Amino acid sequence: MGVNRRYVSPRRQEQAQQTRRAILDAAAKLFVDPGYGATPLTAVAAEAGVAVQTVYAVFGNKRQLLSDLVDVTLVGDDERVAMAERSFVADIRALSGLRAKLTRYAQHLAETHARQVHVMLALAGAASADADAAAIWRKNLEDRRRGMEMFAADLAVTGEVLVSQERAADVLWLAQDIRNYDWLVRERGWPVERFERWFVDSVAAVLSAPDRP
Repeated sequence: MGVNRRYVSPRRQEQAQQTRRAILDAAAKLFVDPGYGATPLTAVAAEAGVAVQTVYAVFGNKRQLLSDLVDVTLVGDDERVAMAERSFVADIRALSGLRAKLTRYAQHLAETHARQVHVMLALAGAASADADAAAIWRKNLEDRRRGMEMFAADLAVTGEVLVSQERAADVLWLAQDIRNYDWLVRERGWPVERFERWFVDSVAAVLSAPDRP
């Protein structure tokens, strides 16, 4: 007995991906200016060139659209690949020294911040007045803290880290905050290379010094 299988046209899949991308691009523009709270989904739909019903069909609601936008701008694509499985993580794990690992991460960090700084700062601003935005901002903070816990464990393997893994994760979590990039690169005009050196020098100095209460 044959099994009926649902056929999905590659062309239709491509069109669906293009529609999703157009909506995300529209949200990335409008959630920054005029802002998340001031942007109804009808405006996103108009900017994307689709019906508002299409936005609901693809994302369900405004909160999910914001959440997906944050995720996509973080990793730079819409692929379902976990952060721990991304190539930069393998690069870092393949290196042996503390500064070498921090340098590779700093390169990734600067690339990520350049891509998502406008969206993340808009999210931070929206979080002060909107409960959905606040929940997504808090989730992002918690996800990044867990990521830094894993990074701290990897750095500890070098034998060069003299503070506890918890303190190392705290330092990494603070240093990689996007507001540091905003202040130093966008506000103060630092070259990206100087920002990367600042990150490596600052974190390495704290992690390689004897731990104190």
